[in-house]
Amino acid sequence: MRGDAKPAHSAVRVALILCGFTSTVAQVVLLRELLVAFYGNELSIGIVLSCWLLLTAVGSGALGRLADRIPARILIASLLIAGSLAFFASLFLVNSCRSWWNATPGEAMTPLQLIFSSLLVLSVFCPISGWMFAAGSRAYAESSRAGGAESGSMMYRMEAAGAALGGIAASVLFFRFFGSLQIATMVAAANFVVAAAILVGNTTVRRLLQAMVLVAALCGTLWLPRLQLYLVQRTWPGFLVLSASNSRYGSLAVLESEGNRSVVQNGLVLFTVPDPSAAEEAVHFPLLVHPEPRSVLLIGGGLNGSIAEILRHPSIARVDYVELDPAVLDVGRRYAASAWSAIASDPRVHVHAVDGRRFVKESDQRFDVIIVNLPEPQTAQLNRFFTEEFFAEAARRLSSDGILALHLHGAEEYISPGLADFLGSVAATLRRVFPEVVAIPGEEVHLLATPRAGGLKADADVILRRIRERGIQTMYVRDYYLNERLASDRVADLNGQLTGANRRVNRDLAPTAYYFNIALWGSQFSNAYRDFFRRSEELPFPRFLLVVLTAVLVPMLLLAMTRNEAAYRKRAVGFAITTAGISLMCAEIIILLGFEAIYGYVYDEIALIVAGFMAGMAVGSGLAMRYSDAGEASLLRRFTLTQFAAALLPLALVGLLAAIDVLRAALLTALVAHLVFPAVAIACGLLGGYQFPLALRLIGGGTTSPPGLLYALDLLGAAAGAILLGSYLLPVFGFLRGSLLVALPGIGAFLMIGANLAMVLSYRRRQAP
Repeated sequence: MRGDAKPAHSAVRVALILCGFTSTVAQVVLLRELLVAFYGNELSIGIVLSCWLLLTAVGSGALGRLADRIPARILIASLLIAGSLAFFASLFLVNSCRSWWNATPGEAMTPLQLIFSSLLVLSVFCPISGWMFAAGSRAYAESSRAGGAESGSMMYRMEAAGAALGGIAASVLFFRFFGSLQIATMVAAANFVVAAAILVGNTTVRRLLQAMVLVAALCGTLWLPRLQLYLVQRTWPGFLVLSASNSRYGSLAVLESEGNRSVVQNGLVLFTVPDPSAAEEAVHFPLLVHPEPRSVLLIGGGLNGSIAEILRHPSIARVDYVELDPAVLDVGRRYAASAWSAIASDPRVHVHAVDGRRFVKESDQRFDVIIVNLPEPQTAQLNRFFTEEFFAEAARRLSSDGILALHLHGAEEYISPGLADFLGSVAATLRRVFPEVVAIPGEEVHLLATPRAGGLKADADVILRRIRERGIQTMYVRDYYLNERLASDRVADLNGQLTGANRRVNRDLAPTAYYFNIALWGSQFSNAYRDFFRRSEELPFPRFLLVVLTAVLVPMLLLAMTRNEAAYRKRAVGFAITTAGISLMCAEIIILLGFEAIYGYVYDEIALIVAGFMAGMAVGSGLAMRYSDAGEASLLRRFTLTQFAAALLPLALVGLLAAIDVLRAALLTALVAHLVFPAVAIACGLLGGYQFPLALRLIGGGTTSPPGLLYALDLLGAAAGAILLGSYLLPVFGFLRGSLLVALPGIGAFLMIGANLAMVLSYRRRQAP
């Protein structure tokens, strides 16, 4: 029996690690897939994470109660198998969710549709993942004969370690070489092998089953890319999907319809080939307004014909084309051959596979024209090209009479108040840096800015004269088009609508334009969304702060209404764990979105940051378990200090981001990206991992319910933090004020725990001789 017990215990320990590994890999994969289905709408990140945590809490808290009724080893092995199958099912559901609402390609989904789609897709996998925590705690308790607090702490530690391994594997290996279905297959193979080790006692049979699983998984990876292409095709009905792949920066697909090819990244259309109208407008407005452009920087969109249009101007001596994702350039070589030939055959064109903002910050060149040819700020990644910080960086790279150009969607006739707010925010941000800014009206509003007052001559006669002088043949930017587009009364009317004393400035850590874009997106479905955001904006922040403070004090007072010290402690610890979940999830979102705002390639780092966070949790829980024999006062003191640190953590991170944002040295910024951010993620995770075992020790209990229920409270708090901060507080109030609001519940919990510590210390003093 002893010889059998040791291998069984080892298999259970591996199973606990695999639970965290599977959960993290599935989370990152499904998040990326849902973002594609939701067309890259960053509002959906908070929704998806919130739904994930909520459903996992249901599995841990509700289903966890069933763990006592099923043999633990059978249950944990069965959940590994069920989780693998649920991972596959969720992937298939993701690619069907748009059809549930009859959403046509290019049509945005309503906020309610995003919520229900996320709940339906994740409801297959997440409850199983949460159930694993309670089942794993009991399985470890049975195989090691440990107590409830120790087994729950060990499960927390091992799951965190597995999650860290999953994040590293996803970042370093999975997303660089495999598609989503292939990743799910490899995860399923590992789960089946470990489940067989737990369930099958006969060594020969077990090894045979494990070998069969591995062979089947290997064979499956050979034909799964075809199935992956079929699933992507379901997301884009009416288009022919020519290719679908994952790059370091997300999901990339090439679609074809009626002879046009569109490149889509993370659900957003980067460019369409051919698209002569968009190419001519993006290029010729700034180049014709400039008297003699010689050097041009094009950020994005070069493969739709824009570079060929730039090269029509005879004065051009150099074009620098910047594209973040090298995979986009590879797609251009394969599927936009004519546009690529114009790039590759002309020695004046220099292609850089680097982040456009990093190129501007670190370059020592001067440009006559900088063209931001990107989609509008629908995401935090794109918003960073429309902020005051970027405009200041671009101004330093412009010649004395240089021009910065960008474009946003507009309207031919009526500019709605919401659209005026959005366009006015970007225009106001430009005016913070440039003395002269001109907006050109149309379905696409083009904004031109120059560092020299009086340097913009956006006049139809001047532009038409320069077209003739330069011998440029155009199809769209022509006389009849320009005379209507640049009519003086029309230009003056638009610029008047965009100018206002109360226009909010868009900044890296206060993404106002992103906020207005969310409000515009919501107003497509109901004015209630627009009005909701507008009321939030108009409400004075001190008054909003008072509302949140009241909302924190009421539950605190209700929880404190008991004379039973044990009951008070359980309530206080539960409230603290819930608020710590809010703070730590908000810290993770701040790290991710802060990295996105500063560096712009969080998809390359998201799994690694998550891995660092979970690794810190594993280390923290291990450190806390060393105090299993510590006294009550010592545990309470440590828990109180940890709660205080967790409450203030989001504010500290915002201060760190503000310091990092001003860095300009290339080597220093690279070191911060690859060392400081992962280290900060580890430190944040360590704080959460340290707190959870202390909480279990403080409340005690049986083998299953306390770990599962406490874990559920942690997840519920994290779910609330994800949707509140990511979807509302950050876009409306910015990083600093949003973090201050998040800190209030944690400070309240700190006061409750501190009161319990004071009672214990007071009692000890009274009992002392």
